Amino acid sequence: MKGLLNLLRLIRARRLSILSAAMAFFLFAIEPSYASGTMQASVTIPSSIQSSTPDPTTPPDELLDPNPNSPTLIELDAVKAVDANEMALVSLASRQIEMAKKPDGARAIAKEITTSKYNWSSTEFSCLNQLWTKESNWRYQARNKSSGAHGIPQALPATKMETIGTDWRTNPVTQITWGLKYIEVRYKTPCKALKKFKRSRWY
Repeated sequence: MKGLLNLLRLIRARRLSILSAAMAFFLFAIEPSYASGTMQASVTIPSSIQSSTPDPTTPPDELLDPNPNSPTLIELDAVKAVDANEMALVSLASRQIEMAKKPDGARAIAKEITTSKYNWSSTEFSCLNQLWTKESNWRYQARNKSSGAHGIPQALPATKMETIGTDWRTNPVTQITWGLKYIEVRYKTPCKALKKFKRSRWY
């Protein structure tokens, strides 16, 4: 075991020495403006090995990793798994956006969010459906020419939706997400928002 530790120290020392040599070469050869006559650099490379033979009692599979800074196959597999998951999420988001560009798809996305995130009942979604059908007929490109209200929830001004995403002009999911948050903060539930709309024709 002692021999293994000595070998480990030696390899690390050699790596540091090689790195120092490379840095010195860079400073003197590549960046002459930083290499003045007063600059001195020294590189020390160990010339002997105290004990280059591993402990014979050490099993072969426990010998020193010749390149410990390189990722292992397990680490590479983990990176691939993360990349695959991120790509799957991006693909899902893209499908949801395309789906929500049609009124029925937008309703389906909104219903899923009201259930999973807000825990609103089917009655609340019915109120939401009535409200946004009257406001925009669930069309993400809907725009009120007189007021400037825009999108499925008819945000006024439309730039309010930038709190969710700057893609509010083209992304119906961004519009839906903002609209549901607005209803929750201001009215608590879609049915209360619908009551306000019926009284004043806006909410």
